[in-house]
Amino acid sequence: MSRPAERLSAAQARRIALAAQGFGRPRPAEPTRRHLLQTIDRLGVVQIDSVNVVSRTHYLPFFSRLGAYPREALETLAWGRKPALFEYWAHEASLLPLAVQPLLRWRMADAAEGVGIWKGVARFLREHPALLEKALAEIEARGPLSASELEVGAKGPGGWWGWSEAKRAAECLFWSGRLTTATRRGTFERVYGLPEKVLPAAVHGAPTPDRDAAQRELIRIAARALGVATERDLRDYFRMGPAETRARIAELAEAGGLAPVEVRGWDQPAWIDPQARRPRKVAGAALLSPFDNLIWFRERTERLFGVRVRLEIYTPAEKRTHGYYVLPFLEDEAITARVDLKADRKAGVLRVLAAHDEPHATAETPSRLAGELALMARWLGLSGVAVAPTGALAPALADAVSREASAA
Repeated sequence: MSRPAERLSAAQARRIALAAQGFGRPRPAEPTRRHLLQTIDRLGVVQIDSVNVVSRTHYLPFFSRLGAYPREALETLAWGRKPALFEYWAHEASLLPLAVQPLLRWRMADAAEGVGIWKGVARFLREHPALLEKALAEIEARGPLSASELEVGAKGPGGWWGWSEAKRAAECLFWSGRLTTATRRGTFERVYGLPEKVLPAAVHGAPTPDRDAAQRELIRIAARALGVATERDLRDYFRMGPAETRARIAELAEAGGLAPVEVRGWDQPAWIDPQARRPRKVAGAALLSPFDNLIWFRERTERLFGVRVRLEIYTPAEKRTHGYYVLPFLEDEAITARVDLKADRKAGVLRVLAAHDEPHATAETPSRLAGELALMARWLGLSGVAVAPTGALAPALADAVSREASAA
């Protein structure tokens, strides 16, 4: 007999979700490697993106939760001599704790076999065996290499989709698990290495769990990171299929790893991590990357916060509502503003190209946002914040930024 679903208010669900994502806790005075590891263990996965208008996105979730941590500490964790993280296609291109690597080997096998979205990868692997073996042999002999350093195949026409054969070979071998990221260089160029030489022996040599067990653990990680979630929320976290997500949720629920809940105002059944924190309030302020785990699934963001967040990078400038690289501002338990930011490294200024308030904005929103912008500027090595007169919040924010600078 199935257990009755607990009932939660929308506010309770939002607080549970925020706490699960690491918000509402005091930031450490001096964030360390330990804090970074605790954060990514809590999140389970952090998305990578190459856009560097403010900062590449994988740096930002740690800043949102920890404040001004040393960026080089994350680089060492991800791409140092003894990495604690690895790269793979999890949510999108992602950084993940090393312990997750065996849990994604079924996806690597899918890529090699052409299951689902991986048909093009498998076709390339099947049609270019000599090229692939030459690439692997070259990395074996010379050590980790970027695609541009591989002396194999024909050159491409350039551009994002104009990959050379070497790049296609390296990426297909990466997706199928025969190569991994050894480090990143220069303008964020991936350097490929053999997993047995890059990953710790305990990780590379770990047994491969069967597909169902691995997927159950991924859903459990997602549930812990989300706190309370619908089936679609859980599926999106590691981009799993509908049928397998539904099956793994049922198995976890049967074993007591998930509990059913009904959230007032949600039109779908939901699940809660039985160990989820249930704070009575969540306090704090944070600027959120548009790719932050808290808001990356736009349907969930609107359900939690009543705010529609859309990525407008690929929207023509004249059709944008809020700007190019827009960071929502989380104030306690609400998204109260959005700012279109640009790190003007030449001028040494963090530019607010537009500032928009949201219905939940308060009289304190400009000053609290100004404080976070000042903190971000210092973290990025910039000397200050400049606010352009665009957006309804811009005048009040400019005044608050001026007061913040005077008080510093």
